[in-house]
Amino acid sequence: MNTPTPIPTVPSRPAPDCLLTLAVPRALEEEILDALLSQPTLAPGFTVLPGQGIGRQVELTSTMEQVQGRARRVLVQVAMQQSQVQSLIDILRAALPSPQIAYWVTPLLTFGRFGDLP
Repeated sequence: MNTPTPIPTVPSRPAPDCLLTLAVPRALEEEILDALLSQPTLAPGFTVLPGQGIGRQVELTSTMEQVQGRARRVLVQVAMQQSQVQSLIDILRAALPSPQIAYWVTPLLTFGRFGDLP
């Protein structure tokens, strides 16, 4: 009798329950991405978006930024477990101790994909 061979399952990661957003000066973009890539367990994937920072605490480093009154930023978003957020923040802060990098964490109500990953 032919018994179906069980399909091996990939151990699933817990669903992310929060979204860490980092607002980073464009000058530090590569450094923050390298730091995140060095932490595949805490940040297995992330999204990078263009952004602009406005406010009294924002350094306007170029003439264009001074004229416009806003600084070019990149926003990096990491969907992750809230229990791991502080560990990742501590690692990133140690690697890039800049007051020009801001972050915030918001609840993530749901997370999914439109198809199955291999």
